[in-house]
Amino acid sequence: MRGIRGAITVEKNDSVEICNAVQEMLKAIISENELAAKDIGAAIFSGTNDIDAVFPAAAARKMKGWDLVPLFDAQQMTVDGSIEKCIRVLLLVDTDKPQDEIRHIYLRRAKMLRPDILNK
Repeated sequence: MRGIRGAITVEKNDSVEICNAVQEMLKAIISENELAAKDIGAAIFSGTNDIDAVFPAAAARKMKGWDLVPLFDAQQMTVDGSIEKCIRVLLLVDTDKPQDEIRHIYLRRAKMLRPDILNK
């Protein structure tokens, strides 16, 4: 079992934009790590307090194969100067890949969260 992190930002608190962003992030994580939905043991999402139009897990639930994946939403801590309108995820996945081969995906303005990781 490995943990895979990801994050993405949205420009507005809009349910369609949030759903599209969550699905973009998850598809990138799955693609970059050569996974399938059946490999995912659980997904934990957090969103900053300025995102409340839809649960990120609701967007994941609409994806093919994600109907059986346990999903959980939480609110990200508010820290002065932190990134706004950001959705984060921690996927717990069944993989034989060693930790150094796992690709964590940070998209859009969320790239600033992990400048040490090469992003798409």
